[in-house]
Amino acid sequence: MCVSSAALPFSLVLSMELLSARIVSQMSDLAAKACVPCRGGAPPLKGEELSSFQKLVDGWNVIEEHHITKAFKFPNFREALQFVNRVGDLAEEQGHHPDIFLAWGKVEITIWTHRINGLTESDFILAAKIDQLHKP
Repeated sequence: MCVSSAALPFSLVLSMELLSARIVSQMSDLAAKACVPCRGGAPPLKGEELSSFQKLVDGWNVIEEHHITKAFKFPNFREALQFVNRVGDLAEEQGHHPDIFLAWGKVEITIWTHRINGLTESDFILAAKIDQLHKP
């Protein structure tokens, strides 16, 4: 059921707007950080800690507590390829390189930290930065 915000109490609408603003702020805070090279030896994120990072990156799916993935849609191949090139430039700048699948109108990105064979904060930083590159 879809409910118009006009039908909701003002305090509930305000709470929803504040929550949305806080999530956007947290996402941009994460995107403002730099990826840190993993030296190994650190345990991968798990459980609640992993869940808290997942909440900061909209649309990214955690797969078996090992990697995160997201599909991006585009109106054609050219725009998808341009996005891939921007992601490639970002990956080089950050020193953190995702797996990228390019198809007509679609790009799928998979991220994890190979050195520890799992997820770190840097994976979520890169995801937030990639989200900023995608302007639907």
